[in-house]
Amino acid sequence: MSSLIQKYNVPGPRYTSYPTVPYWDSETFNQEQNQLLLIQSFEESNATEGISLYIHLPFCESLCTFCGCHKRITKNHAVEEPYIQALLKEWELYCELLPHQPNIKEIHLGGGTPTFFSVENLKKLIEGIFVTAKRAENYEFSFEGNPQNTTKVHLQTLYDLGFRRVSFGVQDYAEKVQKAIHRIQPFHQVAKVTLWAREIGYTSISHDLVYGLPFQTVEDVVDTIQKTNSLQPDRLAFYSYAHVPWIKGNGQRGFKDEDLPKDEYKRLLYETGKMQLIKQGYYEVGMDHFAKETDALFLAFESNQMHRNFMGYTSSKTQVMIGLGVSSIGDSWYSFMQNAKTLEDYYDALAQDKLPIYRGHILTKEDLTIRKHILDLMCHFETHWEEDAPYVQEIKEALQELESDRLLIFYPNLIRVTEFGKPFIRNICMAFDLRLRRNQPTTSLFSLTV
Repeated sequence: MSSLIQKYNVPGPRYTSYPTVPYWDSETFNQEQNQLLLIQSFEESNATEGISLYIHLPFCESLCTFCGCHKRITKNHAVEEPYIQALLKEWELYCELLPHQPNIKEIHLGGGTPTFFSVENLKKLIEGIFVTAKRAENYEFSFEGNPQNTTKVHLQTLYDLGFRRVSFGVQDYAEKVQKAIHRIQPFHQVAKVTLWAREIGYTSISHDLVYGLPFQTVEDVVDTIQKTNSLQPDRLAFYSYAHVPWIKGNGQRGFKDEDLPKDEYKRLLYETGKMQLIKQGYYEVGMDHFAKETDALFLAFESNQMHRNFMGYTSSKTQVMIGLGVSSIGDSWYSFMQNAKTLEDYYDALAQDKLPIYRGHILTKEDLTIRKHILDLMCHFETHWEEDAPYVQEIKEALQELESDRLLIFYPNLIRVTEFGKPFIRNICMAFDLRLRRNQPTTSLFSLTV
């Protein structure tokens, strides 16, 4: 394993989309064509599966130096009201564009820090959305809660609005690690909000853990997972810290590169954590995610219904995902679109009654095919193809070395990732990534795969 880690620990995408954002053809992106594709996709899927909404709430009171999200640091809560009004204005513009009343299957509140917002403003947002929309059957609403400022009133209010899943960002409980990433968060605080959520009736409580953080040791990972297990969350994300300071600037320079676990030791952190989780009754589902066998994500994985998009792994697929808010990314299945990255540009577009989209990508026929392969690999650890497809030989050649290293097995018209190969799923997807293979980056774009 050690030599393979050295071999395959290269920069690579996390594949929340294909093509990945750096390979979008934004220069030829056409807003009018994008809107037509959105309407087409909406017509195809709204009545049967509904749509998803990702709502980005960007404000945080303090900067966590491990974070790669688009955020605005402020303690001024006067920013809440105009932002909520802007989100509702953006949603109004989408509703004017769409031919029927939206049938919402999923809502996810991400950030930033969604619980930066008062319960009154969160209620105003969700109720405002449903003035012009209805809930789909078996809808699932979720939000990211910061244990430091999530109150019982937050949890109760969102529960009353239909939210049943909450994800708490934990990262690691070691004090030296928390200081390095500027996220001081004692265990008792996480325990309190987790128990509140369970008492109120949330059916899926998730904790986000991160490995590869500065000064983190194997002992820290074991201690964090033991504490986490004592609270019995229904699912867990246990993912690699993405060190991309060239993208996020000073936000990821709160520590030195030499303070980070590297290569074999970083992988040992993951393998140790994974074994601890499996011992405690969690099952590996997809990349870096674990769930109890009663959780919806595990059931979706077992029934091949799990999906992956810009919100991460979800237990059901919607063809249309609309992104609301600064920097949000939407997906019509046939096209991607991203909103303006600054609040000033976002507000300016809405003031002109324009959707605040500043770049995007129209998927080609080849893109759609490769996207399906990468989704199948990320969600089900296998994919199949027609032997006469034009890309097959090119990809087969790229997969040969991975097969030689026992990371996957070839079957007729099918490849299946081995248990040994699962830690290298991003590398396997890279063999299918024709845009990446044909145009290797000359500057740093992605975090390391291991």
